[in-house]
Amino acid sequence: MQRITRLGIAVATALAASAVSAPAVSATTGDAGGHHAVFVQTDNPAGNQVVAYHRGEDGRLAPARSYDTGGLGGVLDGSVADHLASQGSLTYDAHHALLYAVNAGSDTVTVFAVDGDRLVRRQVVRSGGRFPVSVAVHGDVVYVLNALEGGSIQGFTVAGGRLRAEAAWHRSLGLDPNATPQFVNTPGQVGFTGDGSQLVVTTKANGSSILVFDLHRTGAPADAPVVTAQPGAVPFGFVTSGDRGLFLTQAGPNAVATVRIHRNGTATQSAAVATGQSATCWVTAAGGFLYASNAGSSTLSAFRVGERGDLTLLGTTPTDPGTVDSAASSDGRFLYVQTGVKGIVDEFRVGRDGSLTALGSQTVPGAVGGEGIVAF
Repeated sequence: MQRITRLGIAVATALAASAVSAPAVSATTGDAGGHHAVFVQTDNPAGNQVVAYHRGEDGRLAPARSYDTGGLGGVLDGSVADHLASQGSLTYDAHHALLYAVNAGSDTVTVFAVDGDRLVRRQVVRSGGRFPVSVAVHGDVVYVLNALEGGSIQGFTVAGGRLRAEAAWHRSLGLDPNATPQFVNTPGQVGFTGDGSQLVVTTKANGSSILVFDLHRTGAPADAPVVTAQPGAVPFGFVTSGDRGLFLTQAGPNAVATVRIHRNGTATQSAAVATGQSATCWVTAAGGFLYASNAGSSTLSAFRVGERGDLTLLGTTPTDPGTVDSAASSDGRFLYVQTGVKGIVDEFRVGRDGSLTALGSQTVPGAVGGEGIVAF
């Protein structure tokens, strides 16, 4: 995300990542349907697409094909490198071998069936709100996060390769709909705890809080979330660690924090490690390491995850301008990073010590400012 020091906060975005060591972490992708592929969302307002790349054994990408989502991309006011200002806008459902893509400009979500590096469009469904930015899946339950008009979540069930909206699973977040600029005052991510019993939403600068909805065994959310304020932290994105742990990036202090979600819905932070960079936003797990994107510095910060979930900062790696969303191959050997200023995906090999070796890059057609990436 772009730098916004003029507003007194370092660009907003956060993420939590997970590790392969002691605290088990949730995988963001699987290979039930996709394999040797990377999918990148353009978020183009003239017509959103998902661009497919074949991944070679050496980690390098080769263009395969572009797929129309049947919807439009969107641009939040004030954004430059990250038009959606969110994590999880392109999400893989390993259980059903489906790919979910948000169409922020047309308030819809597209469902693709995945076969290797090929996609088949199955459905375009209303998102249940304005400007969808993030999708989460657990088992047969999917939730979409809508960013505008105060924010909302909408729940769906999955059957036969399609989404069915559950009318009673809609909840408003109650954020200030008039807070500006939009890109730091819209919610950042929706995701399940590792055990699937709770749903987590981050609010970035608009409340600077972690919202937790308890879920019924059917997937239905509680009437209202439990709210844990993190003043000045600007929590954005996250990935799970074990049943109830999160690694969360905080754009206010430019840090990655270790957070525990309790059964009563409250969140407790046990530690945070600063990146020393600007606009620390997304984070991805690869092997036993985390990689946080620093959009303002155009770098990646690498962390080693210890057996107790402690984090050790290893150093930084430069990228193309505007480091945003990222994804790791399912074996953790390769990392692919979107850089939004020019719409480029940078390719890296992950070393045994967590170091990154640049392999090359791909300019994604029509993807300046785009977000959303999935790798296998």
